[in-house]
Amino acid sequence: MNEEQLKRASLVLSDPRNHKEEVQALQDTMYVIGGKWRLLIINSICNGNRRFREIERSIPGITTRMLSRELKDMEINRLIKRTVTPTIPVTVEYSETDYCLSFGSIILEMIQWGKEHRERLRRDLADEAKEGPQK
Repeated sequence: MNEEQLKRASLVLSDPRNHKEEVQALQDTMYVIGGKWRLLIINSICNGNRRFREIERSIPGITTRMLSRELKDMEINRLIKRTVTPTIPVTVEYSETDYCLSFGSIILEMIQWGKEHRERLRRDLADEAKEGPQK
C-alpha cells in the first residue's frame, strides 16, 4: 500500500480492526451493487439512457425480464428513481439518485482496475507467446 492508501484505510477501518464489522459492510455493499447486471445498469443510466428499451439495448445479453427485476430492486434500494409521465402512451424514465451517485468513485475505481487488469493479462499473454513453450 502506498501512503495515500494507508491514510484512507486508517480513516475507514477501526482500530483495533473489527473483522465482523468489515465483513458486514462488505456484504451490505455487495448486496446493493452486486450481481451481474446492476453496475452495468447504473452505468447505462448515468450515460444518459433513461428509457427501458434504451437501457436494455445498451447492455448486451440482458433479458427484458432480468432488467425489469433489477430496476425494481434498484428502485426499492433508492439507487434509481422511476418517473411516470402520463402521456399517450405512458412514458417511464429512470434516473440515478444522489444516493446512487454517492458510490460513483467505487465504480470509477472498478473501471480503472478492470482496464489495468485486462492490459496486464494482455501483456502477460504477449510475453508468454514471445518466450515460446515452457519446458
